[in-house]
This record gives sequence, structure tokens and C-alpha cells, in this order.
Amino acid sequence: MATTADIKNGLTIEFNGKLYQVVYFQHVKPGKGAAFVRTKLKSLENGRVIENTFNSGVKINTIRIERRPYQFLYKDDMGYNFMHLETFEQISMPEALIEGIEFLKEGQEVEIVFHAENETALTCELPPFIIAEVTYTEPGLKGDTSTNALKPATIESGISIMVPLFIEIGEKIKVDTRTKEYVERAK
Repeated sequence: MATTADIKNGLTIEFNGKLYQVVYFQHVKPGKGAAFVRTKLKSLENGRVIENTFNSGVKINTIRIERRPYQFLYKDDMGYNFMHLETFEQISMPEALIEGIEFLKEGQEVEIVFHAENETALTCELPPFIIAEVTYTEPGLKGDTSTNALKPATIESGISIMVPLFIEIGEKIKVDTRTKEYVERAK
């Protein structure tokens, strides 16, 4: 058992009988009254983020998790199929457990988070940045660069993101999978 002093970002805890990951925390010591910890917890079952306040010193139940490297193989009627990169063991996961699913493509390496005690897959996380090819975008107008103007572009996975005017069809760009935003041209 841990206490609220052990709370940190990324910690997985059991709260109200469900598994949550700490996304944000803040220790607060008001001038009057007892200290407390304000948190934002992300559900590992459905991805919803809730806010909760713990009184300082309260016991919390931490859960041990493991991150394992997997590679996306294909999608079928059972779900999304992944293969472990070292043991070649294959698992299938439902769409609800995969974060950033719109960026997933065959052969992509991901990390799958497992509950260490009962070996159940909790969530699948894509890398924070991916390299994608622009499949369609309107040509940028010459001389229209006085501001940070953006235009829509479709990448190979089929989703549309906003890119600068100088990006053209066929270029490879770096995309942030968490915010779905253009980062830079791929080198």
C-alpha cells in the first residue's frame, strides 16, 4: 500500500474498484486546513478522465504494470492483432483499448500495457510521434506567408490534419499522435 505522497504522473492505481492512471497531480497545502492532493485520473477501461481529490496521507492501492513491445499485424472481426517483438506471441485487442487508432498502420510498433499480476492487456499506446506521407493537400499560394497560415492535408492513414502552406503531396511529415498536430518535415 502506498500513500498520497507516492502519487506521480503515470502511476496506475485502483480507485472505486476500477483501474486508473494518474495523468496530473498537484499537492496543495492551504493556509488553513489540511493538505490534499488534486488529481486527474484516466480510466484504463474506457479512456475517460475524471478529477478526484485525495486527503493527504490517505492509503491508495497501486497496481504494477508492464510495458511490452508489440507490432501491429492486421485487423479482423475479432479485433486488432498484434505480435510480441521478442517471443512472437500474438494477441487480439478490441478497438476501445487502443489510443490513437487512426494513426495505426500495418507493421507499426506499439507498446501494450499489461496488468502484471493477472496478465491482462489494459491499453495499447502508439509512439508519441509518427512519420506519415501526405496523400492529398491543396497547393499553397505563393506569397501568402505573412502569418502562420495552415491548410488541411490528408495523410496515408486517411485522417486530415492542418499543415503549413509549403507542404505538398508526397512529402513525409512528423505528426504528434497525442494532439493530432503537424510537428515538422521528416528528415
